[in-house]
Amino acid sequence: MADKIVRIGGASGFWGDSMVGAPQLVASGMIDYVVFDYLAETTMAILAASRSKKPEMGYATDFVEIAMRQVLPDVLKRGIKVIANAGGINPQGCADALQALAASMNLTPRIAVVEGDDVSGLMGSLRAEGVRDMFTGEALPAQVLSANAYLGAFPVARALAAGADIVITGRGVDSAVTLGALIHEFGWKPEDHDRLAGGSLAGHIIECGCQATGGVSTDWQRVKDWAHIGYPIIDCSDDGSFELTKAPGTGGLIDRACVIEQMLYEIGDPGSYLLPDVSCDFREVRVQQLCEDRVRVSGATGRAPTALYKVSATQIDGYRCAGMMVIVGIHAAAKARRTGEAIVERTRGILLQSGMPDYSNVQIELFGCESLYGANARTQASREVMVRVVVDHPQKKALEIFAREIAPAGTSWSPGTTMPSGGRPSPS
Repeated sequence: MADKIVRIGGASGFWGDSMVGAPQLVASGMIDYVVFDYLAETTMAILAASRSKKPEMGYATDFVEIAMRQVLPDVLKRGIKVIANAGGINPQGCADALQALAASMNLTPRIAVVEGDDVSGLMGSLRAEGVRDMFTGEALPAQVLSANAYLGAFPVARALAAGADIVITGRGVDSAVTLGALIHEFGWKPEDHDRLAGGSLAGHIIECGCQATGGVSTDWQRVKDWAHIGYPIIDCSDDGSFELTKAPGTGGLIDRACVIEQMLYEIGDPGSYLLPDVSCDFREVRVQQLCEDRVRVSGATGRAPTALYKVSATQIDGYRCAGMMVIVGIHAAAKARRTGEAIVERTRGILLQSGMPDYSNVQIELFGCESLYGANARTQASREVMVRVVVDHPQKKALEIFAREIAPAGTSWSPGTTMPSGGRPSPS
């Protein structure tokens, strides 16, 4: 195993990532696996809402209709394995849709589905046992749309061992799509904590797509050719170390600073990054610039995982509507603030007269005048400001009133008011 290299390309960092990633990686000839990460926490809420309307939905449709439609014949021809958490809260539905697409192409891929993350049926008993929200300490909600545990990588490895060409999972940790391939290829065991930590770091580096290759880099001026940025490719070794690169001729930047920024992204304590398969310690990780387009990462260590799973749950909590418009001219920020306040005051009066309750939450945001900087703002004289008013309410009808009462600002109040961005907003 010492000389074996497993090559993995990261084609997606979220549901909505570019359609260029998968074709670029597959055409490169540099990968054995292509992995996709689609599931941010917000995405789970979107998928839960989608499934509530259409039971056959609840998965990341882009995986089937965009990514796989482009590359399925090539990945099967080249022998590239595909792993994706595109299943969301309906992994079998995702597999069924992909199977139908394959049949329409006269292809017969072996598709495996990883299930078991749906714990919505346990939420009542967990609430009764006194289990609470890990961040706020609040009691669990009485009713949820979905509740999914963050599973690990060993089920993915078992699916590959069973002969799968494509593995579709539901909610797992983002790095599991990569770690599962490495467990399968190198035969890692649950007690191989250092290797599992290294493989988890490899997955973490590529789980956000181009963030590893110069995307959102602090040194963004150094990053070449954004339009054709290279998606990340990692060459992984049995000891858990790996080297990051990208396809020749692509844009972006392979740089140790980019890798370190991504390593620290969303991990909390770098000495105790807790995953289902291993508790990772990244404090002694070494990141070496080998050449212009190659960085080596090594030194991750691990220890046994905890006995607990993290769970992401979604619930219905009323409706939300957001309206936006741009105010131009002198005193734009003051006019924008007053406009937002007037919209809220007027619609609150209408709700009161109609016998409806007040908004459950109101937020007025100004863009273009550094409002987030408070007293340190340097743009008090800005002459172009966007005002965004966000309101929550338990009744959709109340937000339809709010949406209708934004447009009158164009003739009733501030000079320099443009029409609402995108037309009348819709409650969701």
